[in-house]
Amino acid sequence: MGTLTVRRRRTSLAAGLATLALAVGLAAVPAQAVDKTKYVALGDSYAAGQGAGPYLDDCYRSENTYSELAEDTRSIKLVANAACSGKTTHDVVKTQLKRLNKSTELVTITAGGNNLRVGAIFTDCSAAMVDPSVGPQCNAAIAFAAGEIVSKRLASDVITMIQSVKSAAPRARIVVTGYPYLYDPVAPGRTDPMSLFIYKASLLADGLNASIASAAWATGAEYVDVRAAFAGHGINSAAPWINLDLSALSSPDNFHPNAKGYEAYFASLSEAKAYSAP
Repeated sequence: MGTLTVRRRRTSLAAGLATLALAVGLAAVPAQAVDKTKYVALGDSYAAGQGAGPYLDDCYRSENTYSELAEDTRSIKLVANAACSGKTTHDVVKTQLKRLNKSTELVTITAGGNNLRVGAIFTDCSAAMVDPSVGPQCNAAIAFAAGEIVSKRLASDVITMIQSVKSAAPRARIVVTGYPYLYDPVAPGRTDPMSLFIYKASLLADGLNASIASAAWATGAEYVDVRAAFAGHGINSAAPWINLDLSALSSPDNFHPNAKGYEAYFASLSEAKAYSAP
């Protein structure tokens, strides 16, 4: 009986030591060893981080963009920010999908604005406010963008892009974002040139976002609206999160978010649980 008691004690002691060793071993595992969601960001300048600088390359990729902010979370491994300034949805399909594969678990996309040639709108319409002779160019740029929206060509282009992403990353969660109002909307009924332009710009932003949202719905992707996050921080606000340097109207940072703006993108995506652990 005494021998049996000693054996039981030794067995109990051994089991206790093994449990302690296992606990210590687990505690020693570094945080980065925990599985993280493999994430690739696609899109245009608003995904690249243009406006927030400093830039990593000629695509205007910035470490202050929303995908880079996600990399700092415990649940995300940013495999690549493949976004590049000036790209359309067609460009995304042609040049950015090579960063995707079957191991990709999360893809975010901000694209569609360049399909509407928004750069021409802001260049021509800004010029038209000081030089009426440029008015016809401004009107033509707005008409082209409106035509892409009303004809549903933009929505179709976004659908094609999302479907292509799905084929390249069949296991990934796909989240597409919208765009903010560049100017805070103004009260109706104003007739000054700036207000008239803001009315038109706001309508185009609504159409752009509606097209992206409908494409997401049609393909089973998720849509994140950022307009509310930017409310009160347009170019015409006291604390803008959109750049416009009137002393350097040709600056490529103009009409793009600053670092605070990309934090708003990140907050909107986080609120939608895009960056939550699976």
